[in-house]
Amino acid sequence: PILGAGGAPGGRVPPPPSTSHSLLPEARLRGGGDAKVVKKPREKTKTKSFRAGLSFPVGRIHRILKERNAGKRIAGGAAVYLAAVLEYLTAEVLELAGNAAKDNKKGRIIPRHIQLAIRNDQELNKLLGGVTIAAGGVLPNIHSQLLPKEALAKASPSQGG
Repeated sequence: PILGAGGAPGGRVPPPPSTSHSLLPEARLRGGGDAKVVKKPREKTKTKSFRAGLSFPVGRIHRILKERNAGKRIAGGAAVYLAAVLEYLTAEVLELAGNAAKDNKKGRIIPRHIQLAIRNDQELNKLLGGVTIAAGGVLPNIHSQLLPKEALAKASPSQGG
C-alpha cells in the first residue's frame, strides 16, 4: 500500500501531540502545562433574610410553607412578607413584656410579663384573645360590687353630705 504525503491514509495529517492538558485558553496562552489557573475568591452567600433585612429565617419559613401544602406553588415574596410580620409581632410583644418586667423591677421576662403585655394592649389582646399562656396568671381586677361599702365612700367624697 502506498501512503499519502501526510503519512495517514487518504492524505490526512494527524494533529501534533499537545503538551497542554488544560482546555482553558488562559493556560494555553501562557505557554503550556506549567500555567496555574487563578480562581476568583467566591463571594460569601447572602441569605434571603439578609437581603430582606430581617432577623427571622425567610428560607425556613418558605420551606415550611411548601411542606404544609399551603398551595401548589409558593411565591418567594410570601415567605419574606410572613417573616416580616412575625418579626414585627415578636418585637412588639417583647417590647411590651420588657416594659412590664421593668415595672415589676425585674431584669428577666417571665410568662407573667408576656401575659400582662398582651392583655393590656387592645390590639394584641384582640389578636391573641383565645390564647392561654402557661403560668401567665390573670389581670388584677376586682369587680366594683365586690368592694366594701366603706371603701366606696372614701373613694367618692362627693356623696357625703
